[in-house]
Amino acid sequence: MPDRGNIRSGIISVIILLMVHATLFAQYERPGSSSAQFLKIGVSARAAGMSNAYIAPVRGAEAVYYNPAAIARIENTAILFTHNRWFAGISHDFFAIAHNFGRFGSFGFSVTSFLTDEMKVRTPLQPDGTGETFYSGNFRVGVSYARSMTDRVEFGGTVSYIRSELYKSYNEDAVAIDIATLYVTHFRDFRFGIRIANFGSSMTYVDEAYPLPINFTFGFSMNVIERPGNKLLGTVSVTKPNEGKPLGQVGVEWNVDRILFLRSGYNLNHSVETYSFGGGVALQVQGLTLNVDYSYSGYKLLGAVHRLSIGIQL
Repeated sequence: MPDRGNIRSGIISVIILLMVHATLFAQYERPGSSSAQFLKIGVSARAAGMSNAYIAPVRGAEAVYYNPAAIARIENTAILFTHNRWFAGISHDFFAIAHNFGRFGSFGFSVTSFLTDEMKVRTPLQPDGTGETFYSGNFRVGVSYARSMTDRVEFGGTVSYIRSELYKSYNEDAVAIDIATLYVTHFRDFRFGIRIANFGSSMTYVDEAYPLPINFTFGFSMNVIERPGNKLLGTVSVTKPNEGKPLGQVGVEWNVDRILFLRSGYNLNHSVETYSFGGGVALQVQGLTLNVDYSYSGYKLLGAVHRLSIGIQL
């Protein structure tokens, strides 16, 4: 049997390495210098309603994206589907499923698509179109694993295959990994999470290689108010991307009898994305829990983004 002290020391060592790496890899302002930007778009309406300050309080199948260590706390099976109508008519969809296999740990599978509407092929000689059409899209397929190291510490990760399809032969592939940990206490459900995401190969367009949008995130959450039938969750996170300045997210969620949820959040130090709000309901249907969530996110002059998520807990 491995010694628990050695396990904890190993976890602490990994966390320190991640923090050191995150401090060193991104000290410059280089907006737009990374590829696969769709990887930075949140995939959960619950998370978006709290401005994606979600690394610590995450529950359900969306944990494979926000903090894969958290799927170790899923009791049985969790499923999530999210639809997001992004700017310029682009569809952003996410599907995930995670299952707890007991002493073998928890496994998850996820698919993300970022797909344009049908577009016309235009040339200088045929500006109105050649009669040919095409779609442009980005895709991510991920496999996640997590395990409880102690009754309070979970550790997990995700391996992803990423593909960018621009037009005909202008396609690129990449492989990335996410590594994360989650610490949970019994005091007001205080949680602390750390994650490094999208660490992997670069994408090459023409003759120039662009790294993936690597980022380091840490955050915490806790129940600020706990009363019979009412809870107010507060959550904070900080993200350091490899192409720019640190970004902060704060959010709150009011829970009424574990049935009705109201949420709001704000992004700090972000040049475009500002406030968000949303809500949801949790219904018991024939032995399973059905969650339906909606979020609204403001992007200044760009407008707003609406997300709808449907989650199932078996």
